[in-house]
Amino acid sequence: MPKLTLNSKTYTQHEGDSVLTTLLANHVDIPYACQQGLCQSCLIRSPNQTPPPESQKWLQETQRARNFLLACQCHPTEDMELELDPNEQPFLTVSIVSTKPLSDDIIELIIKHPDNFDFHPGQFINLRRHDGLVRSYSIANCKKTDNTLELHIRKLSDGKFSEWAHQSLNTGDTIEMQGPFGDCFYIQSDPEQPLLLIGTGTGLAPLAGILYDALAQGHTGPIHLYHGSRDQAGLYWVEELSKLANTTHNFNYLPCLSGEEASSPFQSGRAHDEALSDFPDLKNHQIYLCGHPNMVKEAQRKAYLAGAPLHRILADAFTASDSK
Repeated sequence: MPKLTLNSKTYTQHEGDSVLTTLLANHVDIPYACQQGLCQSCLIRSPNQTPPPESQKWLQETQRARNFLLACQCHPTEDMELELDPNEQPFLTVSIVSTKPLSDDIIELIIKHPDNFDFHPGQFINLRRHDGLVRSYSIANCKKTDNTLELHIRKLSDGKFSEWAHQSLNTGDTIEMQGPFGDCFYIQSDPEQPLLLIGTGTGLAPLAGILYDALAQGHTGPIHLYHGSRDQAGLYWVEELSKLANTTHNFNYLPCLSGEEASSPFQSGRAHDEALSDFPDLKNHQIYLCGHPNMVKEAQRKAYLAGAPLHRILADAFTASDSK
């Protein structure tokens, strides 16, 4: 009979029982409700193996790619390792490779990750300062042979972590890293599908990771990126992304200004308003929303009303306390 391993404890999986049944019978405290796979309360993860297909039937593609499963629908035929809370990952000590300014208030931070660190561009990691202060930042690059991650850190007013990162982090310093986390990343299920990417501020970081990953994997469908800010000082990588759009036939880029008059290459208006005005029918699109939570919430609602299925709207909202 298969064995289930959870938190260094092993449980015997009896024929016909679900993973949920086995865990509950052994007094494991696992959330659950409907036991039909609909509520997704019993969502857990196998860190190193692909779960049975029936246990992932109602999950998003990005959740399936990270080996999430519904315990009530999982009937394994082989031994499985399980994680109840994937956020309970250890912190690892990593080194700072470089820092450089991207704008007046945004820096690019490059860190070195371990050889066995696996991630999807667009996910985020937690960084922990030596006094225990933790903040989350999104991964802006594809996987590289030099084992580096690129993060964009905006200096926030009275931001204890971001001000410290801008003023005190230097090449060769060490910091602690945890992750990766998040389901907002590219999956090549349909390389011809239109992709709509909308972000504000450093919400560009995960969108850049998603964009470069899609292109690296040979995505042939149209990709439209709308990046917004109140003023030009809040936008960055304009020259780089404009050049990429000019040399990549299926990529289009539009920087948007909502608080001042705009001239080429900028567009007046809020990024999500401009995007959803340009694309009133979204039933065939894959949509990525990253940035200010109010923008993300409003864009989610409008995208759904424009025909986008909920499972095709992937979002990562940033807040001041964990600005990425």
